[in-house]
Amino acid sequence: MVFATENQGCWHWSIPWQLDAADADPDVWLTEDDAPVREEEPLSRFLLQFSLYEASMTAPYLAVLRDLPEQLLAELETCLHRVPLRSFLAPIVPTDFLVGPGVVAHVSPELNDGNECDVWIGALHRSALVPLSRLQLPWSRFDG
Repeated sequence: MVFATENQGCWHWSIPWQLDAADADPDVWLTEDDAPVREEEPLSRFLLQFSLYEASMTAPYLAVLRDLPEQLLAELETCLHRVPLRSFLAPIVPTDFLVGPGVVAHVSPELNDGNECDVWIGALHRSALVPLSRLQLPWSRFDG
């Protein structure tokens, strides 16, 4: 049963569904180009990942880092904390999450170069991004 669709990447996620199934937390399958692969987390944790991903992309205020050298990621982690989940979208582009007061971020490796990553940080209030402004990072967008 398909239960989620991502319209930009054209992916969808499904779970095996049977009326009398006993599994309360099934595996989630990601389909891209008709080749289903299993996500790292079961449905309960996948739903949290999906929510964090969408929040980091669609918040009204954003801070974005493109092609960030991975060694600079440690500087960002002085303000934010890793979410203790396995990678989201692992079969395509393994994505991890960071959170802090009023902000949620996702970190994805740059597909063209294994030593760089893209970071999207979303916030409901502009003031939540202000603490990040002290970091000497090459922001491509900063709404704080």
